Amino acid sequence: MQILVISDIHANLAALDQVLHEAGSFDVIWCLGDAVGYGPEPNGCVARLRALQPEYWLAGNHDWAALGKLDISDFNPMARLAALWTREQLTPENSDFLRTLPARVKVSDQFTLAHGSPRHPIWEYVLDAQTAAVNFAHFDTSYCLVGHTHVPAIYRQQNGRVAVPAYTLGEPFELENGRLIVNPGGVGQPRDGDPRASYILLDTETLTATYHRVEYAIQETQVRMSEAGLPSRLITRLNYGW
Repeated sequence: MQILVISDIHANLAALDQVLHEAGSFDVIWCLGDAVGYGPEPNGCVARLRALQPEYWLAGNHDWAALGKLDISDFNPMARLAALWTREQLTPENSDFLRTLPARVKVSDQFTLAHGSPRHPIWEYVLDAQTAAVNFAHFDTSYCLVGHTHVPAIYRQQNGRVAVPAYTLGEPFELENGRLIVNPGGVGQPRDGDPRASYILLDTETLTATYHRVEYAIQETQVRMSEAGLPSRLITRLNYGW
């Protein structure tokens, strides 16, 4: 089965649509959270995903923030403003739907899904091997897929040690030889210095994950953000992937 794994769309419909176009043929979608927040089209992104009926769709911290389910006092001022704006924009139907989303799912004996980390699904960032090492004790499957950081990454636990293996865009990465925490990166707001949208195609038959990056109409999103009165720094950062 071919699975499109996406995360951190952040109300960037232009990026989401380009990913869906470039991904081509796939069987199901797994969305790891944060469909909204930061970007200008929260209802458009929720509607697009709902129409596609992801097999699994998680809640992220910005989803919860937009719903009032999370204290946003720890958010930076720009994120806080965007969360409050998003809260005002979401339709009652889309808000009600987002409230139904889980923060963590065990798919099978092979896969666990979480937005942030298996230890703290909504909020914890897995940004290094040390944090990953602690989190391997908090899931009992072979693989855990996470988002939240907006940075594509793989962490492998093998023989009691955690390494960060390299991958090549467009080439299947074999998921065997140890347990893994895998992050597909961000669709709508990448933060690894590459402004292109990031996603994974997961093949459950060959047990491989293939990373992809795709250019999208960044200026289209930026114009809509400006029209919405969202902070200029959030607009500018899309050019640079930070």
